[in-house]
Amino acid sequence: MSPTGPAASDFPALSAQGHVTFLGAGPGDPGLLTLRAVEALASADVLVAEPDVLGVVRCHARAGVSTPELTVVDAQSTAAGVPVLRDAVNLVMEAAKGGRRVVRAVSGDPGLDGNAGAEMLACATAGIPFEVVPGVANAVGVPAYAGVPLRDAQGADVRFVDARTASDRCWTEVGASDATAVVSTTLDSVAAAAGELVAAGRKPDTPLTVTVAGTTTRQRTWTATLGTIAQVLKQAKVLPSPDGHQPVIAVVGERSSAAQRDRLAWFESKPLFGWKVLVPRTREQAASLSDQLRSYGSVPYEVPTIAVEPPRTPQQMERAVKGLVTGRYEWIAFTSVNAVKAVREKFEEYGLDARAFAGIKVAAVGEQTAAALVDFGVKPDLVPSGEQSAAGLLEDWPPYDPVFDPIDRVFLPRADIATETLVAGLIELGWEVDDVTAYRTVRASPPPADTREAIKGGGFDAVLFTSSSTVRNLVGIAGKPHNVTVIACIGPATAKTAEEHGLRVDVLSPEPSVHRLAEALAEFGARRREAAKEAGDPVTRPSERRPGARRRRSTT
Repeated sequence: MSPTGPAASDFPALSAQGHVTFLGAGPGDPGLLTLRAVEALASADVLVAEPDVLGVVRCHARAGVSTPELTVVDAQSTAAGVPVLRDAVNLVMEAAKGGRRVVRAVSGDPGLDGNAGAEMLACATAGIPFEVVPGVANAVGVPAYAGVPLRDAQGADVRFVDARTASDRCWTEVGASDATAVVSTTLDSVAAAAGELVAAGRKPDTPLTVTVAGTTTRQRTWTATLGTIAQVLKQAKVLPSPDGHQPVIAVVGERSSAAQRDRLAWFESKPLFGWKVLVPRTREQAASLSDQLRSYGSVPYEVPTIAVEPPRTPQQMERAVKGLVTGRYEWIAFTSVNAVKAVREKFEEYGLDARAFAGIKVAAVGEQTAAALVDFGVKPDLVPSGEQSAAGLLEDWPPYDPVFDPIDRVFLPRADIATETLVAGLIELGWEVDDVTAYRTVRASPPPADTREAIKGGGFDAVLFTSSSTVRNLVGIAGKPHNVTVIACIGPATAKTAEEHGLRVDVLSPEPSVHRLAEALAEFGARRREAAKEAGDPVTRPSERRPGARRRRSTT
């Protein structure tokens, strides 16, 4: 049951007539979705979302949810004989009248952004029950991410203006006041809005900030005054642009001063803000690493370089799993998440679950492998206290003791290309080892052509290499990264392989850990940012150093 009350589906009478949830998806950062929004999305039968927020909300909807394309009725196309397209109201009403649970997702907040009010009235008129899940409004969330507080301890009036519908009276009232004005407009209309405020009485030297793509890693903010904003955008080569229709939030008032924003711009000053970082790992392995990279402000791109396949001869694995159940082993050692997955799949094939590990000691090579075991329902008995590797595991592994260990055998499920370090070390400690190929690693298929071009052409700001095989496989399936791309390696062996392939290694992790590797890249980015600021240079991404990058950026 939801903490906000029972869902309509708990009552058959309500469920039969359908239900609509008007949901605010926020300004663009997926992390700004509320818990109630995620809950509503998980129970939706139909998701009607504006195109710019569909990617934010779709991942929280259940598999199989219907996502009809949202199109608006166009009077000109109708007059020309084109079939009338369904608009949002018709899509929502049709689904709800059919007894389905509908989520209508809009950018920002349903009550402040867009025209959700008209759709709510249509539901009320038709007797369709609905609810509203507020979201972070664009006019509130974007200034917060731009480092522009709308109020302070002294307090002040805050006026919200939609430049597209503002009347002459509205401009006059806002221009004649000293209130902080938050103006929703488009990039190519900012100067016109500034002119309206100056004509109404605001001083031309009044500070102004303009933010495009707010709360996303594409966010850019310009600081100017009402009188200089047109010149600033022109000098930055932002305008003229075919993308001048992009929505922006402009904040007018003393709280937009450059000196204050430089101190409060927390989001755009993240160490890897806006960096496109290539993560050449399998999707399952890359998940937590990508989350960490996002926390530094970067945009991770996961490109699998290795595919995992079953062993060519499964009999050895089948015998080992049966031996696990019949008490053949004292220990089982997992050296990767893929090994956990392989054993888990074999268990499910035989109708077994985590209870089959009862009485068996379980070792995991590191935190990620341990987390995969916990997800399986197994808590590892041994995880290295130091280095997360086979060598680190051996440091903590107890020697075989015939008095305390009734069985002297270890089950080691692993990849077909794994090294012999762990096997040799366990034998030296007195253990017998069943070294079993649980899965094969093969080179993945090449990524799409545009990704390959971005890799070779300098479209990525950094690449994280987590093993020598990721270096060899990425170069093999996609080509060598451009020389402006920052190369980060997890250890000396990986760095050596990168150099053998003609790559310049810029970042070396102090420990063989993917999370320390990401931290090392973030530290590199922070030093690079500080050096640019100290030199009085603009802070740019590595990819902007390649020939033509600045010119292309001005049109995006």
